[in-house]
Amino acid sequence: MPHFHIEYSGNLEEKVDFGGLCEHIRATATEIDAFPAAGVRVRAVRVDHYAIADGNPKHGFVDISIRLRGGRAPDVKKDATARIFAVARAYLAGVMSKYPIALSLEMRDIDPDLSPKFGTIRDHLETSS
Repeated sequence: MPHFHIEYSGNLEEKVDFGGLCEHIRATATEIDAFPAAGVRVRAVRVDHYAIADGNPKHGFVDISIRLRGGRAPDVKKDATARIFAVARAYLAGVMSKYPIALSLEMRDIDPDLSPKFGTIRDHLETSS
């Protein structure tokens, strides 16, 4: 863990490279000591049905949810939240200057006793020499 889930309004599909946003978030997350690279997952999902503010169809949103296995110190989580939000805000700055977009982020702890995990990614990671 962590898992990053990005939801975005469908009207942004042609305005934002969400694959690029995923990669920027992944790269930043793997630089954070508290986030082991093998556990990082970033995905983006288009939302076609939504209503925002006054109902103007030009409004858009990007909402980032971070699910994180419990146990990290509050200051570590606060720093990670700030770093991920900053990279997302910088990545979206150009499009946000032209279009009305709401950007939000929330980090949530997951109870490790209620979230079993199994995988073989660590067995296949290429380590740099």
